[in-house]
Amino acid sequence: MLSHAIRHGRPQVSRFLHVTRSLSAVPFESPHTAGDVSKSSETTNPVPNFNDTKAAYEPKSTAELLRAAVSLQLCKIPFLVTNAEPLLRAGYRVSSTLTNAFLKQTLYGHFCAGEDQARIQPVIKKLHDSGVGNILDYAAESDDLSTPPAAHAMPIQSSVAREYDYESEAKCDQHLETFMQCINDVAAGSKDGYAAVKVTALGNPKLLSRMSQAINEAKRLFQMFDKNGDGFVSRDEFKRSYKRFFYDDDETIQQIFEEFDPDHTGQIDYISWSMMLDPKDLPKITATCRDVGPLAMATPTNEEIELIEAMYNRGHILAQKAADVGTRLLIDAEQVRYQPAIDKLVLDLQRIFNSGEHVDRPVIYNTYQCYLKDALERLHEDVKRSELFGFHFGAKLVRGAYMESERELAVKEGFPSPVHDSIEDTHKSYNEAVDFLLKHSSTSDKRVELMCATHNQESIEKAIDAMNRYKIDRKSSTICFAQLYGMYDHLSFNLGRFGYRAYKYLPYGEVNEVMPYLLRRANENSAIVGATASELAMIQGEIGRRMKSKIGLAA
Repeated sequence: MLSHAIRHGRPQVSRFLHVTRSLSAVPFESPHTAGDVSKSSETTNPVPNFNDTKAAYEPKSTAELLRAAVSLQLCKIPFLVTNAEPLLRAGYRVSSTLTNAFLKQTLYGHFCAGEDQARIQPVIKKLHDSGVGNILDYAAESDDLSTPPAAHAMPIQSSVAREYDYESEAKCDQHLETFMQCINDVAAGSKDGYAAVKVTALGNPKLLSRMSQAINEAKRLFQMFDKNGDGFVSRDEFKRSYKRFFYDDDETIQQIFEEFDPDHTGQIDYISWSMMLDPKDLPKITATCRDVGPLAMATPTNEEIELIEAMYNRGHILAQKAADVGTRLLIDAEQVRYQPAIDKLVLDLQRIFNSGEHVDRPVIYNTYQCYLKDALERLHEDVKRSELFGFHFGAKLVRGAYMESERELAVKEGFPSPVHDSIEDTHKSYNEAVDFLLKHSSTSDKRVELMCATHNQESIEKAIDAMNRYKIDRKSSTICFAQLYGMYDHLSFNLGRFGYRAYKYLPYGEVNEVMPYLLRRANENSAIVGATASELAMIQGEIGRRMKSKIGLAA
């Protein structure tokens, strides 16, 4: 049953829902109106020869290839990948100077673009000269490996006043400034650029977890109202169900229903419910709960609402900046326990900054991890939201970066794993998501854009096939391809050479800040680590070709 919260008096109906946020309150115009060549009856996109290593590695010096070979060889050693964090902590205890010097010559130097925006400029220029764009990603994480681990956080049952330290809020404000600079740097270097943002850098992860619980409980509330499970709640269903869980008179219930049904259709659909019901509204709603239960326990406290507002404000500042300078903003996906809160923030930003009334393309992209069993369902729901609320849709599709930890947490907490049981299911989910968005882009009157962020050659080839079927030109903003810096250059540079919109994801930051991010990518994504063998063979082959060429044994 739902829970009873402390009553604060019946709120005015206009204050129940945060649905009166005016789009005109944040006016902006897109500074770049690029012509679109997305649809053509004559479209034929060639498939690059991804085995052409000479062309792929042409921008790389032999020294860079040797460093790449060493770095990828290290990634093939299971003991090093599994124990990288404790080994690095031990190295920092011995000598941080020597440890950082070793990392700069190996893993950090290969996988990271540099310490700051100034020092990554040579990398950006080299990519640009090869027809490859860049996605700037300030990749610092809070657990600095050069310092001892912090004490364990207090459990959730502790005093709320001690639950959130304001030092973390100060760090979030610092991250906001860094992201703002990142957006500026992208805009200065490209009129078609992307900047990446992690929401856990804008708000306390514990807060995101609590917010996600509230969103999940609000979803369960709708499911309890929706007796036949058709995704709609009629007026009578709403009234009967509401009275079952809440104390309120018929007039108030009617007014609440009408707020969720502004078009007077006589029913509430889940898409509208999820867009219009905000976690910040829950204290007003649960104030009239009949019993104590999961919903009220998940309802944010006044302190948490204040922190949520601060996090949303940071997100809106970044989105406004990106819209002003013409940079697309990629919101990274994170662990499942944070994702509902991240999705809620992204949808809020998309509804405003991707509005068809203000811009001609999406500014805000959400990220979908296709190794999750519910990825396709969530993608379809979000596309429906974009159509219903009239905003352009932007999506980055990835396979996922937290597979091992998600499975471990599921076992520990005793719930089913959210991750697909086989890699084949993940491949199927990813390819279906790409095809769905490309097909939708060919029929929608709104702009649909997707970033195909993958190291899987077959998925790229399938995407090109779908582009040809749906008459989408490779120079169109409808689709681009992206790989991590330091990985799968044979995909990125060959795509760029053939005129596709190809990008490299460029993590940057100080060595001790960025290494946790890079190591977690290696440790979490065993598929990538295992696949380094084939890439290593290609790099070694190119080094061998160059050596033979120098001594006259090869052309």
